[in-house]
Amino acid sequence: MEDISESDRFECKIINIINKGDWYGVTVEEIESGGRVYFGRTKPELFNYNPGNILYIGVKALSIPLEDRTMEVSLYDKNDNRLDWTII
Repeated sequence: MEDISESDRFECKIINIINKGDWYGVTVEEIESGGRVYFGRTKPELFNYNPGNILYIGVKALSIPLEDRTMEVSLYDKNDNRLDWTII
């Protein structure tokens, strides 16, 4: 994790979008590794994308791990606006 800066962004492709009423559930796949992350509370007013569109994820270590979760992963658009986050 020491090689990854909090400002680093990794390109990802939208795999699936679920309309949950007040929120969207968004699954993205990191292009290089094929790893997938699900973001469950993406606000509709910030989200105007479709499966196949490119977004970006950023990763940072949690200062205090929560059980077996050690990383905060954020979802960003091309303008570096934070759309959602999750802990893995």
